[in-house]
Amino acid sequence: MEHAIIIDVKTQYLPEHEAAKDGKFVFAYHVTIRNLGDKTCQLLERYWLVTDGNGKQSEVSGPGVIGQQPNIAPGDEFQYTSGVVIDTPVGSMQGYYKMQTNDKEIFDAAIDVFSLAIPQSIH
Repeated sequence: MEHAIIIDVKTQYLPEHEAAKDGKFVFAYHVTIRNLGDKTCQLLERYWLVTDGNGKQSEVSGPGVIGQQPNIAPGDEFQYTSGVVIDTPVGSMQGYYKMQTNDKEIFDAAIDVFSLAIPQSIH
């Protein structure tokens, strides 16, 4: 069965964040998860692979997102904003959400790689 979970991510550089004073680069990412399928799905877990511009990788995983495990009905969407701190002005993230349909089928909804970059750092 094909699951029609569409994930869109937009990023924003946050130069005013406290961690930026320590030479770190802070980014917010705003995620929209759309359920274009015909079954309600619950987001159970998240997994992120964060890579900085030096190739240093870190993994982030755990239950839900921002303390929630939302149910997303067919035709609905769920949005949230979170953040990440990396050591370089350019990096990337990718991952997946472990989802479960209302009839208990579990599947991974892939999150394609997206860039973390301060403005004017990529030409």
